[in-house]
Amino acid sequence: MSYTYLFGPVASRRLGLSLGVDIVPAKVCNLNCVYCECGKTTVLSAERKEWAPPLAIIAELSDFLATSPKLDVVTITGSGEPTLNTGIDAVVSFVKQSFPGYTTALLTNGTLLSLPEVRRAAHLFDCVLPSLDAVSDETFSKVNRPLRGLDSAAIIAGIAQFAREYKGRLWLEVFIVPGVNDSLNELALLKGAILSIAPGRVQLNTLDRPGASASVRPATTAELLDIANFLRPAPVEIISRAYTAPAASVGDSALASTILATLRRRPCTVEDLAVTTGRPINDTASALSLLVKRGGVSVRIVAGDRFYGAA
Repeated sequence: MSYTYLFGPVASRRLGLSLGVDIVPAKVCNLNCVYCECGKTTVLSAERKEWAPPLAIIAELSDFLATSPKLDVVTITGSGEPTLNTGIDAVVSFVKQSFPGYTTALLTNGTLLSLPEVRRAAHLFDCVLPSLDAVSDETFSKVNRPLRGLDSAAIIAGIAQFAREYKGRLWLEVFIVPGVNDSLNELALLKGAILSIAPGRVQLNTLDRPGASASVRPATTAELLDIANFLRPAPVEIISRAYTAPAASVGDSALASTILATLRRRPCTVEDLAVTTGRPINDTASALSLLVKRGGVSVRIVAGDRFYGAA
């Protein structure tokens, strides 16, 4: 069977081996972000309808997943904004009911989580990954170039409301566009919004492939590290392809000892430990990897989450 709506599996930096499910045609979105790797938005719309037929998407999923492929996650995404498709709940419900062994994730720009029907659909996913690149109206307009009528404050309130209700993993992506959304004022506003949302992870990203606008340059590693430090105590990790976390070494003894002292009291995820140590997730994960290798820390999976404990 040839597939129209499925792509991959692909190795995702954020989710592991991911089967992509594209439920919105190229490129239907309510934003026209300057950095978007899918290119410029061709249909700028906030209309929710069956942009792609859910029954056809489900038929492709049924055919592909019936072979029991090795996957970390089935990811509902789109060449535009997937929550514009009113069939999103039918698609994810099919995967959850017919292939319950697979984790499901939603990649969304988060703009429609203010709508109760969108929040209800998002609740069906194991992991939801919304974006938040700007708080002030001026910066929101420059970075995300939204459909007229979209309001940054309402979007943030919708994400925060969803975060309070949601029981799964919520990871917030922040895409840094140097010279646009990295001023101290904008970062302070972002930090306030992030702390009000309280996501499990804050994932800093920047351009590492051609975007919609040629004027956008990638943030440097030093810039990303400075921003990650500024956003603490939020559990920040840098997910840009160009960034490589420094390997943990004996010199990180203070970090290692804090991790071990915490794990002797209770099992933790890497997100828990990043908050406790006040270090970015990349640093914490690197130290954990070294401790696991040395036998001081054990790992077990509970309900899809990786918990670390003192060995």
